Amino acid sequence: MGRPRTPNGRARETFTRLSDEYPDAHCELDHRNPYELLAATILSAQCTDARVNMVTPALFARYPTPEDLAVAHPEDVEELVRSTGFYKNKTRSLIGMAQALVERYGGEVPSAMKDLVTVPGVGRKTANVVRSVAMDLPGLPVDTHVGRLSLRLGLTTETDPVKVEMELNPMVPAASRGLFSLLLILHGRRVCVARKPRCGECVLNDFCPASLV
Repeated sequence: MGRPRTPNGRARETFTRLSDEYPDAHCELDHRNPYELLAATILSAQCTDARVNMVTPALFARYPTPEDLAVAHPEDVEELVRSTGFYKNKTRSLIGMAQALVERYGGEVPSAMKDLVTVPGVGRKTANVVRSVAMDLPGLPVDTHVGRLSLRLGLTTETDPVKVEMELNPMVPAASRGLFSLLLILHGRRVCVARKPRCGECVLNDFCPASLV
């Protein structure tokens, strides 16, 4: 095929090729329900998924529901999540999140973006993770990998994550937005890394503007 010359065309081709490259792409945060994914995503800030997955089994064993976490003693939660970094802030977010779910949403994680972003510790990125992964709803999380690859691929010139999300959304079918984000994240971790992208190994290098410079 000819080289895609528009952002929409590059987004479509990126999705097609990365889907072939990473056929088993999935969220790497272990969880069994939206509450667990929400807590794990809060913990994942400035931390690897692997580290979070080492911490959450004990956290969820101690606090299996929002009702349990809402009445937790902060010191007890801090001890469980300490190794994820920024543990005091994360503990405040976790307990605040649980209290909000109990007080405003009957102990359930709301599905609407407008409700999710009112929960302590939850911004659009976290809300989109929960919506797309745990609820099978449209959601395109924009993390540092998605933002970096979107710029390199010429899909956007924006750097603000919300503006990037708004530009990317129309380029991808609603049902595929979560997967598109996952594919970009995987590719950003494995090939299109921040400092020395491995363009020679990249399946997108024949049309990626950054590799053609």
